[in-house]
Amino acid sequence: MAASNYKYVVLGGGNASGYAADEFLKRGVGKGELAVITEEPVPAYERPALSKAYLFPDKPARLPGFHTTVGGGGEKHDLSWYGEKGVDYKLNTKITAVDAKAKTLTAESGDSISYEKLILATGARPIYLSDFGTKGADLKGLYYLRNVVDADALVAAIGEAKKKSNKATVIGGGYIGMETAAGLNKNGLDVTLVFPEKHLMERLFTPEVAQFYEKYYTDKGITLKSGSLATEFEGKDGVVTTTVLKSGEKIESDLVVVGVGAKPNIELLKGQVDMLEDKPGGVKVNSKLQTSNPDIYAIGDVAAFPINKYGLNKLMRQEHVANCRQSAKHAVSAIMDPATPDYDYLPFFYSRIFDLGWQFYGTNEGASPVFFGDASSKKFGTYFVKDGKVVGAFLEGGSNEENDAMKKAAVTQPSAPENLGSEGLAFASKL
Repeated sequence: MAASNYKYVVLGGGNASGYAADEFLKRGVGKGELAVITEEPVPAYERPALSKAYLFPDKPARLPGFHTTVGGGGEKHDLSWYGEKGVDYKLNTKITAVDAKAKTLTAESGDSISYEKLILATGARPIYLSDFGTKGADLKGLYYLRNVVDADALVAAIGEAKKKSNKATVIGGGYIGMETAAGLNKNGLDVTLVFPEKHLMERLFTPEVAQFYEKYYTDKGITLKSGSLATEFEGKDGVVTTTVLKSGEKIESDLVVVGVGAKPNIELLKGQVDMLEDKPGGVKVNSKLQTSNPDIYAIGDVAAFPINKYGLNKLMRQEHVANCRQSAKHAVSAIMDPATPDYDYLPFFYSRIFDLGWQFYGTNEGASPVFFGDASSKKFGTYFVKDGKVVGAFLEGGSNEENDAMKKAAVTQPSAPENLGSEGLAFASKL
């Protein structure tokens, strides 16, 4: 067993950790002062690629092409890059315990790692169907998508499915469900998308917007099963063959992809820092992304941070790459510079499916939607209005300039005119 110590340790190997390391180096951290620790076999990468270009049958995204920080417009940081910068990047390293008082981490190997400042970037993990006690959830052939290992397994399964019945089932009508269904369809598989809500992406899409995407999916040959719950999986020789719905309907397929949400990886610090047991869950941090222990910060998917702008006044946890990048930089800044201002994050989501692409800024909580545009032209959107002000803005098919205008609308929260729907994009563009 070995012991090592560092001035700064970033625990976790996702998007956030890569951007944190980059920011530390930009701020002059010296060789041997920083360690990044991850269970993954590769250094930090742009995780959104896994449900998008990684699944493409032609010219798929592959590492090292999307290591951080290329997604944010920076350099590609592979393992040799970290080595040249003097960062001790510990791959395949599972931390089994954190002692916040002693400022030490214990690895599965028994190695001890001490720190002066720790950034928790452990992210989130998929919610597994076994968490619900779903019968047959332990069968082979059920896939979850969180990391490169998962993505490689899914790509191999796609190839095997093509040799069999060529059928796939996707469980979940959110980001992972919609994006993986599109990827499987691009590979020529016969895809059935099962989700319990009334329509796709129910937390964001209005029925009118959802109708457009649902028609687009069905026109591509994807079968949608809305309002349907997968209650059981049947298999043969330990491999899934059939998804059984609550209605009793059975869907046969060679593989099943599950995307029903995620939960933050907070277990290592339970009882040592303040946490939120209920929604949104996660490690509670202040406006500097600092936990109740002044030497521990939390970033990315695991952090529940205060937001008191943009029509919101609450603790928010955001599972999105934009928050990973921004919170990572902010936490490092707060560690290095006491004058760092409060974390200012505008909620942001986006997705790219087939030849479509949408962006959403702000919030739709408690707001009334105002649709604009023409769905047949693949350019349309929704303003969300609360107390007479625009608090959220959604746009499909926008240019960079148009998306920027929608973002400005969410930031400035202008008063909504009575003819907001007919003004459409012009309203945001003239702000």
